Amino acid sequence: MKTTKRLVAAAELLLVLPATLFMLALFLREVQPLAQTGRLVDWFSHHVVWGLDIFLVAMPLAAFITGCTMILRGWRRDTEIRRAMLDIFTAVRAHVASFLIAVATLTAGAVLVIVAMHMITE
Repeated sequence: MKTTKRLVAAAELLLVLPATLFMLALFLREVQPLAQTGRLVDWFSHHVVWGLDIFLVAMPLAAFITGCTMILRGWRRDTEIRRAMLDIFTAVRAHVASFLIAVATLTAGAVLVIVAMHMITE
């Protein structure tokens, strides 16, 4: 069963890789316009069927559906996963204030990075 999970995880990573590269290229095109990431963005925009339909919709959708199926199957069959998830929920509930502080701090850091990148590029 572990081999199957590893194969599915690798397949999902490969299915999401083109969309991730595209999103990274969009970000880098805005941050460093001199980098050649615009070529990748242009390729995706000129090849609508391959770029948009397959790489940005079909492949991530397949990864999402496969992942949901594997998670639900694991949830039904594996008591260890259920126990681990319940332990996580118990820990978060016990320390909800600390968890919210961590989420707010990470969100603030992400916003500051985005704003700084915007200010640098303009």
